[in-house]
Amino acid sequence: MEAAYGLSITLTMIMTTLLLSYHFYQKRVSFRLILLLLVVFLTIEGSFLIANLHKFRYGGWFTLLLATLFFLIMYGWYFGRKLKNRYVTFVKLDKYIEMFKELSKDDSVPRTTTNLVYIIKANRLDQVESKVIYSIFQKQPKRANTYWLLHIDIKDDPDSFEYKVTHLIPGILIRVDFYLGFKVEPKINLYFKEVLEDLKNSGEINLESSYDSLKKNSLPADFQFILIDRVMNRDYKLSKNENFTLILHSISRLLCISDVKALQLDPTITIEEKVPITINQPIHERIHRVLE
Repeated sequence: MEAAYGLSITLTMIMTTLLLSYHFYQKRVSFRLILLLLVVFLTIEGSFLIANLHKFRYGGWFTLLLATLFFLIMYGWYFGRKLKNRYVTFVKLDKYIEMFKELSKDDSVPRTTTNLVYIIKANRLDQVESKVIYSIFQKQPKRANTYWLLHIDIKDDPDSFEYKVTHLIPGILIRVDFYLGFKVEPKINLYFKEVLEDLKNSGEINLESSYDSLKKNSLPADFQFILIDRVMNRDYKLSKNENFTLILHSISRLLCISDVKALQLDPTITIEEKVPITINQPIHERIHRVLE
């Protein structure tokens, strides 16, 4: 065990040097200073590593095994998300304003809930992910009195703790931007309740139930959160590296915390909805119909 500990300490020192150098590079520190730091520290730490390599067969292999497993998990989680985000497309909300108004009042569509809440990634106020539109209008039309778009913006200021409300369609489509510092715990369910209380007190929204039998008893309105999980459709041909990355990403998701827990949403009213990722790839060969 001492061999594994010694080798792990040496590897930690080398990683710290590399991360510090990258931090200086991000901060635009002089390249000569960064190079000097790398040469000096890697020379010292490299000599320690060479001196400890003989410990590999006496327990040092265990350190490298753990490091490899952690690396594969982090690689799959990070690059898998980047691969999926590559195919994220945004659409202009202006094109769907009338559709939101009509769907909200369309009695032929069963009401999904009174308030439908989506967690979105679009930074711009006039945009939303195309998959949100797909979820509301195409996959299974979801009728609600009010649609909420929640956007979480993690700020560099560690103590930032505020929000902004934008009424895109008064009473029908409302966007809430949370500006949270990286040290602030993302209790989105709690913060959203506080936002609703503020909007109710200011007279901007009505939180009474939309059902007549419940409204007369002053019962509160119902809410439902939807988290979109983008799934890669196997109809598309990907490279071996992309397939390997997606496999690692799927494994890492089994080990990592879910988005519901990460955002501290209420699991009793939150649905994780799977929607396919669409890739514009040419069809090289079509199946042919046999005519009798």
